[in-house]
Amino acid sequence: METTPQGLARPVGGTGPPPLVLVAGATGYIGGRLVPVLLGAGYRVRCLVRDPRRLRDQPWAGRIEAVQGDVTRPDTLDGPCEGVDVLYYLVHALGTGADFEETDRRAALAVGRAAKKAGVGRIVYLGGLAPRQVAERDLSPHLRSRSEVGRILLNSGVPTAQLRAAVIIGSGSASFEMLRYLTERLPVMVTPSWVATRIQPVAVRDVLRCLLAAARLPPDVNRGFDIGGPDVLTYRQMMLRYAAVARLPRRLIVPVPVLTPGLSSLWVGLVTPVPASIARPLVESLRHEVVCRENDFARYAPGPPEGLIGFDEAVRLALKRVRDTDVATHWSSASLPGAPSDPLPSDPAWSGGTLYEDRREAHIEAPARELWRVVEGIGGENGWYSFPLAWSLRGLLDRLAGGVGLRRGRRDPYALRLGDSLDFWRVEEIEHGHVLRLRAEMRLPGRAWLELTVTPEGPSRSTYRQRALFRPHGLAGHAYWWSVAPFHALVFGGMARNITRRALQEAARPGLE
Repeated sequence: METTPQGLARPVGGTGPPPLVLVAGATGYIGGRLVPVLLGAGYRVRCLVRDPRRLRDQPWAGRIEAVQGDVTRPDTLDGPCEGVDVLYYLVHALGTGADFEETDRRAALAVGRAAKKAGVGRIVYLGGLAPRQVAERDLSPHLRSRSEVGRILLNSGVPTAQLRAAVIIGSGSASFEMLRYLTERLPVMVTPSWVATRIQPVAVRDVLRCLLAAARLPPDVNRGFDIGGPDVLTYRQMMLRYAAVARLPRRLIVPVPVLTPGLSSLWVGLVTPVPASIARPLVESLRHEVVCRENDFARYAPGPPEGLIGFDEAVRLALKRVRDTDVATHWSSASLPGAPSDPLPSDPAWSGGTLYEDRREAHIEAPARELWRVVEGIGGENGWYSFPLAWSLRGLLDRLAGGVGLRRGRRDPYALRLGDSLDFWRVEEIEHGHVLRLRAEMRLPGRAWLELTVTPEGPSRSTYRQRALFRPHGLAGHAYWWSVAPFHALVFGGMARNITRRALQEAARPGLE
């Protein structure tokens, strides 16, 4: 392989365009941050996604090629892999259920075969840091699966760099959100014994730097590398140091041996925005010490002159992004595995079965831009503009049932984009200034959507339309709809009234036309 003046890998005889990179997992936490880094480094970037619309609102959408494909469907991978120099594999089936290891296995095999067939020059995979002296069969299912995926890709016949990281510290990461909420909400904690486990956390900025450097590795390098930050800490020390950086009073942490990983994940699920389905594999992984066994990657990509980012600085940077509402990606950026994904039927008289509907409409003396500002700001800290107790109770019930609940909040308090999580909803469609359609990801005996529409009726008038739709599954679904129907006037009617009332208040503020 030759290189460009920038040091990027280029095919032999390469005087043509920059190398082409395929990112599988561009809608996820790491993938969504890696794409602009690759673009900034001069790569051409192709993103493999099940629904290319999901990338439509990304600030870099116009600079990449979005192709449709699914890593679990081998028949969709040949075209996307054609002409690719480097393939980043940032996909995992975390939280999909008991068979997630099999899903990860099938996906890795399919991607490895497609990459080999297409002549891809390198695969880069971000996996989990495995503990020392623990057999793979004794690892937590999450770490065991990550390790197996790495092994499959290393044996694919395509030179592969498997980067293994422990806890990633960055605004919006599931590990950081778990640490943040546990520390901020519980000044006194009775904790599981895993808080004494030693961990080598790494800043997300250093992870992205290593991922970028891995594309430039010599073609004969086919191995795994441990990557970590400069600090080795117990989880207890991480919570105490987080509290110090965040200027919180010192936390009292009392570990007890009786909390199993299952009970711990329920506890984490109730206290933090991370649902139990994701918290459990994270907690199970914390049973083992995860400390780097080597630092060989530095031979190929030395760290920055100022050194790796330490834990305290990584927390400070992450908190600054949170406070500045500058969180580029969130752990919930990718659709929750196993969550409902059916699109909204295009017609209420959908021919496939019953579709229940609650419709509200209001005409108000306020400009459409003010009404839209209220609509786009719904959820998170702003709430849902009706019967807060009912929404909180519904969120709590969803958490107890293993769902996402309300506490996922929003990635950004003001702006939404396609694919964003919004409490226990997902943005299925957004036409800025006009339509916001949300798909429910709560546990339900059916599929549910909430559609909010703003229509201008002149410079100072607008119409608000609201539709709540429910497609039941079986008798339980029909029973669910009719059991909650008596409360619709209170919940959905109150929402319509309060949203339009807030828009009127905003329009009446001094200085607004």
